[in-house]
Amino acid sequence: MASSDELHKRRGAAVARGVGSTIASYVDHASGGTIVDVDGREWIDFAAGIAVTNVGNSAPRVVEAVRAQVERFTHTCFMVAPYESYVAVCEQLNALTPGTFDKRSALFNSGAEAVENAVKIARHATGRPAVVVFDHAYHGRTNLTMALTAKNMPYKHRFGPFAGEVYRVPMSYPLRDGGLDGSTAAARAIETIEKQVGAENVAALLIEPIQGEGGFVVPAPGFLPALREWATAAGVVFVADEIQTGFCRTGDWFACEHEGVEPDLVTLAKGIAGGLPLAAVTGRADLMDAVHVGGLGGTYGGNPIACAAALASIATMHELDLAGAARRIGAAMTARLRAVADRDPGVAEVRGRGAMLAVEIVRPGTLTPDPVAAAAVSAACHAAGLLTLTCGTYGNVLRFLPPLVISDAELRRGLDILDEAFGT
Repeated sequence: MASSDELHKRRGAAVARGVGSTIASYVDHASGGTIVDVDGREWIDFAAGIAVTNVGNSAPRVVEAVRAQVERFTHTCFMVAPYESYVAVCEQLNALTPGTFDKRSALFNSGAEAVENAVKIARHATGRPAVVVFDHAYHGRTNLTMALTAKNMPYKHRFGPFAGEVYRVPMSYPLRDGGLDGSTAAARAIETIEKQVGAENVAALLIEPIQGEGGFVVPAPGFLPALREWATAAGVVFVADEIQTGFCRTGDWFACEHEGVEPDLVTLAKGIAGGLPLAAVTGRADLMDAVHVGGLGGTYGGNPIACAAALASIATMHELDLAGAARRIGAAMTARLRAVADRDPGVAEVRGRGAMLAVEIVRPGTLTPDPVAAAAVSAACHAAGLLTLTCGTYGNVLRFLPPLVISDAELRRGLDILDEAFGT
């Protein structure tokens, strides 16, 4: 077997430079909360493939379901010759997502594709053009979703021009907006919409209940419910981007549940299928069914292997109570992270919910972002065998997304490494 060094040389001659990687080690196998590279080095996994392997890598139910499906058939295209597993996944999503109203779902390949289709559905159903998004948002890398995303480098730089009729308003970011309460922050956003766009022109208000790439920003309590109330009154489709927050990650099945918010549409991906590519839009039946036949779809959307993996992943989440596991992980990690914050003046805030946690790093005594220090801590973690990620508009946030099946021993070991990394 080739070593990581050998593979890295081959990569340089074969893979486009624009595709980055967090570490230069190449994976051989993974399970639970660990990854083992081709050189035999073990890594504690605090990334979960960016919140994808919530049920762990090679989860037994998922492996068996995928194996069985591969033996039966691998692809027919649901739009040509449909199959039960696509329908079953839609039934599960309709039942699991917030809201007791009648729902429909459609399946796609990626989070960005789900977001694009949610915008299509909202525009078609309302006859309106405008889409409202928020500061620090991240929604994808396609042309439309780059327009929806706030961060320039590396996601948007020199890739324009972008799709039009996208409008950005202030987010509730308690650390950086003077501690505005949720209602006041929502009123500020709504005033911006009504003055600069006009509510009657808005098809959709699109928001991550907890922002992901933007820095794991948790809005102040009341912010989401106030926006939901305004959207209902204005006839605006409220779209929750739960691509990173969904499927037990935050301690609920979906992050909107924390404040009882029921979106009109929800975009889903990442944790849905145990690592296989699958995404969805789920929402109110009247909105989803407003689109003409043939207006939604795609060659690979709802691939039968991915659908089998999704059904097995959802069953695993139920069986192991992974929402409860996320809460336990969150409690253990928060205690350790706050201990770090108490002794390290560069930690401005520990935030998140469940097993979606972050620390924001600043120059001590200020709120000036310190991306260099954040990168140094992350690099120290990597050197010691802990896989961590950075994020944030300013690149100064360390984010933690362990698989929800991580063992207590693996979690403690990872937190010990993180503690030592801050110490150095």
